[in-house]
Amino acid sequence: FRRQQEAAIGPDLSHRRTLVNSLVDSSAVRAALEATAREEQVPLEKLEARARRYAMEIAADYSHTVIRFLEILLNWVWNRLYDGIRLYNMDRLRHVAQDHEVIYVPCHRSHIDYLLLSFVVFRNNLVPPHIAAGINLNLPVVGTILRRGGAFFMRRSFRGNPIYAAVFNEYMHVIMSRGFSIEYFVEGGRSRSGRMLSPKTGMLAMTVRSFLRDAQKPVALVPVYIGYEKVIEARTYIGEMTGKNKKKESVFGLVRSSLSFLRSHFGQVHVNFGDPIVLADYLDDQAPKWRDDARQKTQEPDWLKDTVNHLGEEVVSRINAAAVANPVNLLSLAVLGTPKRTMDEEQLRQQLELYLTLLQQAPYSADSLVSETSAGAIIDYGIEHEFLRRIEHPHGNLVTADDVTALQMTYVRNNALHLFILPGLISALFRHGREMQSEQLHQVINLLYPFFRTEYFLHWREQAQV
Repeated sequence: FRRQQEAAIGPDLSHRRTLVNSLVDSSAVRAALEATAREEQVPLEKLEARARRYAMEIAADYSHTVIRFLEILLNWVWNRLYDGIRLYNMDRLRHVAQDHEVIYVPCHRSHIDYLLLSFVVFRNNLVPPHIAAGINLNLPVVGTILRRGGAFFMRRSFRGNPIYAAVFNEYMHVIMSRGFSIEYFVEGGRSRSGRMLSPKTGMLAMTVRSFLRDAQKPVALVPVYIGYEKVIEARTYIGEMTGKNKKKESVFGLVRSSLSFLRSHFGQVHVNFGDPIVLADYLDDQAPKWRDDARQKTQEPDWLKDTVNHLGEEVVSRINAAAVANPVNLLSLAVLGTPKRTMDEEQLRQQLELYLTLLQQAPYSADSLVSETSAGAIIDYGIEHEFLRRIEHPHGNLVTADDVTALQMTYVRNNALHLFILPGLISALFRHGREMQSEQLHQVINLLYPFFRTEYFLHWREQAQV
């Protein structure tokens, strides 16, 4: 019962002021303070005050009242923005949350990710995670609400600031050792192209170090694939990809964009919880002596860096393995590959049926899914939601996408492009050579596969088998 209670409402966390004091008094932070005092010839009391400011800047101020308020507000917002949020493998998450501290590691497509995942978790009777948010989101009023909703803020870089690094590391350890679920994005920032970014391993390294310090409660990293049919920031991303400067977040800009968003619709959102990585099991496989190092309190085991790098690759590959092919993914893949983004409707139907057959009979992974299995329904969905426009013609209807919509669809296509990498590679080989011996085909695929695996974070680690 106690485990179920913690999974639903979370363990007890001290008052924020008490927590901040405990961070400053911890041995790791004290060591950083004393070393900096010697190096900079600064009084220890002044550095303690600096550490306390850092802790207040970082720490969340979790409030169940604010969580409940945000649930009501976000439920209204999602109903205005989206035609539904579709969840997959929720039972898997509930099962792992019963006996593990959950570290959510979703892909990062939009600022909506923070709010959406916490909302989904809370609505399914699990405690919302503490979320690692960029310091750029610590805006007046907005930052306070996010902090009360479980966000803790981090700077882009810790380099050259050992006190800040010590305080942040200690804060991560405190909330982990007390059993709170945590959410962070291994890609670091939002993907501007729609493809998975290379993992940034800083937060993963902190997670592993904290686990080695105190492995009392098992930890599971849960990859989460979040697939949008239309991303709220799509126009901003297009501007940045064409050379425009990234706009700095501001309260005024947030309010102005929010009013604009609430007058628009963005299709459905697909959230799939991937195959969890139980950290102890993963370390058993990658670093069999980790338990001895944990007992001996080894500060930086020689295997840590390589293991964390491999863990980052495993996380992003499992996120991709949980991809959901939605109607806009498939329409984008077909239409954007044609001249002038225009196709005969019957030809489009046949192409979609081919994609669906591939995904159903040769699925990318056991966790990848298809949200719609009818080619006709996919075309009707695209036209109804204005991704495509139908042009009536006596010899057969055409479908087309306008220039702006096509750019937005490029982003959505890239979310699921990896699902078709191997079929596409095989098709390309046969396009340039109508006949090929089976052995030769295997040799070429095995030669090229490592490059595609690195570029698209494909989940097969051994040589690809055709």
